[in-house]
Amino acid sequence: MRGKRRVLFLCTHNSARSQMAEAYFRSIAGDRYEVASAGTEPSRVHPLAIRAMQEIGLDISHQTAKPVKPFLGEGWHYVITVCDHANEYCPIFPFPAQRLHWSFPDPSQATGTEEERLHVFRRVRDELCLKIRAWLAEQSERE
Repeated sequence: MRGKRRVLFLCTHNSARSQMAEAYFRSIAGDRYEVASAGTEPSRVHPLAIRAMQEIGLDISHQTAKPVKPFLGEGWHYVITVCDHANEYCPIFPFPAQRLHWSFPDPSQATGTEEERLHVFRRVRDELCLKIRAWLAEQSERE
């Protein structure tokens, strides 16, 4: 595969973790990478994920949950699962891709008031951002 490095974030519902990772990755990686996200059982982008990302200046309200199947025929340099279920049920990609697994709790399973649940989305968002920054720094050192 030539050109930009391609990264696919994968989780079960493509509703929060992978959506937030896609948006943040795109915002800091610039034009060095092409990035997308998908789900093994896509649903919809969670409203609290949208709010959490708006707080850091990223609008994911236009993003949609997508199934992984259409992405299988594409070449990816990296397929990064961000939930344990997606890691376990990740399909085999026919083109060489490096599989990475970053385990993050599912914020959509949080309970409590809306503010308490939003706090969980913020925490997962911040953990994703730290992991992405560290990973991109590692990639820069290797280049």
